[in-house]
Amino acid sequence: MSAVADPKAPRASRPGPSRRTTRGNFELYGWVFMRASGVVLVVLIFGHLFVNLMVGDGISAIDFGFVAGKWASPFWQVWDLLMLWLAMLHGTNGVRTIINDYAERDTTRMVLKVALYVATVLVVTLGTLVIFTFDPCPPNSPASLLPSFCTA
Repeated sequence: MSAVADPKAPRASRPGPSRRTTRGNFELYGWVFMRASGVVLVVLIFGHLFVNLMVGDGISAIDFGFVAGKWASPFWQVWDLLMLWLAMLHGTNGVRTIINDYAERDTTRMVLKVALYVATVLVVTLGTLVIFTFDPCPPNSPASLLPSFCTA
């Protein structure tokens, strides 16, 4: 009788060294994060849509002044920041999972994940800067170019 392993047998029952995963609980935390962030994102997005589309004059009222007025409030800055960060991290984690599932070569997987992480950091950084440095009333601007709520 030969000591050939049954290819359909689970890894633990096969003879020889078992491959130890280095991921630890990261995949579990990623799974939990996807569920939790999904629930929070639903609340944030529907709140965003309700305020932008249902309150006031609806979609016809959305313009530069509307956004400037919203971002004048720290509440809406934090709301939009949470929406940006959670959406980007949620999406990045989902794409990371897809890359892990479908990229067969280690080099391809690494290149795709590096590109994904660079894009994520870039979008989150730029989005955060826009939210917190947005100034609808820049100094020394002609009064004709400023929104009506700015004092020239």
